[in-house]
Amino acid sequence: MASEFERHLIQPGAKVRLADHDPSETREWTKKTARARLDEVKARLHVLHEMLHANGKHGLLVVLQGMDACGKDGVIKHVADAFNHIACYAAPFKVPTKVELAHDFLWRVHAVTPGRGQVAFFNRSHYEDVLVVRVESLVPEAVWRQRYEAINDFERLLMRNGVMVVKFYLHISSEEQRERMEDRLRTPEDHYKFRVGDFATRAKWDEYMTAYEQALRRCSTAEAPWYLIPADKKWYRNLAIAQILLDRLERLGMSWPPLEEEAQGMTAIAPLG
Repeated sequence: MASEFERHLIQPGAKVRLADHDPSETREWTKKTARARLDEVKARLHVLHEMLHANGKHGLLVVLQGMDACGKDGVIKHVADAFNHIACYAAPFKVPTKVELAHDFLWRVHAVTPGRGQVAFFNRSHYEDVLVVRVESLVPEAVWRQRYEAINDFERLLMRNGVMVVKFYLHISSEEQRERMEDRLRTPEDHYKFRVGDFATRAKWDEYMTAYEQALRRCSTAEAPWYLIPADKKWYRNLAIAQILLDRLERLGMSWPPLEEEAQGMTAIAPLG
């Protein structure tokens, strides 16, 4: 049975207007109750990942997108640690290299998608090629407009090969973003996160909201859905994402693989010598 957090699902084809969604929404949850529930959810996620890894039939790709300071790193820190690090990793997507630009835009993405038995968290993703590329006019409109269909086909391919794709847009307000950026200025251990260039992106807030709205509408599919997660409250953001991942993994109906046939009936192992 789906949890209450399924309300954050963007139905395929639905029109998305980000201004209609409250980035500080928490419903009845408090920081205390959310953190207690998160611990429970993460314990179950760990077991399900062990099953996923043991069976080797499914993989999980978690896509995290959002404006600067929306909490992509925080989700990886506080949710991804539920998974066994032997078969879980994070892949960041920065400015493409010359080699990457010499290939199609999905080339560098496919190289780091998870295999069956693995979980991968994308910190930014292939969606940069219909977001930054669009807003900053890095390629002609005729080029980026074709990419929505290519993205949907790519994610459908992953699904057909056993990799579940779940995508989260971390919806932060411009006011909360400003506060977090100022915190980075004031906190020495966070100085490495601060980039003056982020101001240029922030100045184009409305253009980015429009680009996100179209990406969410065009690319939330039954195979690879988008979830619009209120992200002003970090503790709610983490719980919502963890619970949705739990719901999705539970739907696989996994169980522990049986003993290999040759070991059936064995109850002990003879000592050496």
